[in-house]
Amino acid sequence: MRESIAESIISTVADLKRSGLVNDITMKNIESLCIPDVQEYSPEKIILIRKKLKLSQAALASVFNISPSTVQKWEQGNKKPTGASKKLLDIIERKGLEALV
Repeated sequence: MRESIAESIISTVADLKRSGLVNDITMKNIESLCIPDVQEYSPEKIILIRKKLKLSQAALASVFNISPSTVQKWEQGNKKPTGASKKLLDIIERKGLEALV
């Protein structure tokens, strides 16, 4: 539901921008506020995402441009994904690998 509200807000502000009532900076600020929060990923969740995508640990590591041992550490709970890796997990969980192409 939150996503549809965010889409409505962005659409409304985009209409205001087209009308000249909102500038580019305000539009970018609104868009950034509507970005969904990125959740934490448990080892089990990472394994589930990887298996859903039918990827090996090495293949997932290649998608993220990280070492296979990092993916292994995520899945063992010895390390947690952070920053861009967490965001990429969020994107491919919601939209699949096609979102990265």
